[in-house]
Formats: sequence, C-alpha cells, structure tokens
Amino acid sequence: MNRYEGANKQRKLPVILSWEEQEALLNQPNPKAPTGLRNLCIIKMMLDGGLRLSEVINLRPGDVNFQTGTLIIQENGSKEQRTLWLGEDTLELLKRWLKIRSDCEYLFCTLKGGRLDDRYIREMVKRLALRAGIKINIFPQSLRHTFAADLYRKTRNICIVQQALGHVDLSTTMIYANLIEEDLEEALKFFRAGQAA
Repeated sequence: MNRYEGANKQRKLPVILSWEEQEALLNQPNPKAPTGLRNLCIIKMMLDGGLRLSEVINLRPGDVNFQTGTLIIQENGSKEQRTLWLGEDTLELLKRWLKIRSDCEYLFCTLKGGRLDDRYIREMVKRLALRAGIKINIFPQSLRHTFAADLYRKTRNICIVQQALGHVDLSTTMIYANLIEEDLEEALKFFRAGQAA
C-alpha cells in the first residue's frame, strides 16, 4: 500500500501532492495559449492560496489588488471576507491573463466570455495530473489540501492555516497537523534505516 492509499483509506486523511508533483502539474498547461494561461492561473491560485473550487469560479477581477498583492475572498453564504496574499509570479500570470481574457463578470471565463463551470475545472485538473504522471486521483480539493499541509509545514501554526482556509472551527483544520505529524513520525522511524549500528 502506498502513502496515498494508507492516508486515504486507513486514517481518512486528505491526499496531498509532493513538491515534485506540484511542479509537474504546474508544468503541464501551455502559458502561451489562452486556455493554458488561464488554467495555469487557476491551478497556481489553488496551490498558493488554498481556494475552494466555488471560490475560484466566483472570483471577479476587482477581487485582486495588484498594488498590495492581495486577494479578497467572499466567504460562502455570508458577508465575511478573508484576505490572502499572492506571490509575484502569480500576480504576473494574472496580469497576463487579464490582458487577453474576454469581457466577463468573472476573473476566469471561457474564451467566449462565458462562466466556467466546476465540472470543467475538475476534469482539467484530473487531465493535467494524468499528463504529469501523478499516479493518484487528483481533484481541485486536493490542491487546497496541499496548500494547507505545506503552510502548516512552513509555519507550524495551525491558527494561521485555519485563517487562510477560512475555517470557522479549528477542529476542521487540525487534520493537517495530524497529517504532518504522521510524516514526521515516519521520517524519524526510518531515516536511519540501512545504516550500520
């Protein structure tokens, strides 16, 4: 049983992508083609910001502030908002996309200006993951899980992860701490394996 199956079936922990898998996935869209650039922006924002699929679909151009590098996310079903900060590379990709996108109410749209639907993004992520040689089923939610796990690894602060994800209940976020602690446990058990006593 590989690490993904063990995490998914035995302990009900989310599947996340390694750094190598993330890079492989990001290398699949062709940024010289309009749809490739758009899809690269979508994947990058989900990996770098932990956005939900519904949040990506509902983003509007005005939600991005290029001067401050911030992204405003309207929480589902409420007037609450959360603020995320985007890296320079993500902002540059978004600037390129805004120059070529069709006139549309939403940040990400079809080439004819129609609204993207969630099924398209699910299929796009799965298709690009297969092309990248990723051996597990990947969904948009997997990118959000990956963001959360990476952020916890970097900060070791579960409250920061909770705020970034927009979780109301901290117990929902604790699954990422559990996931990383299992990684640490496995690493400590086996990092001396094969060495002479």
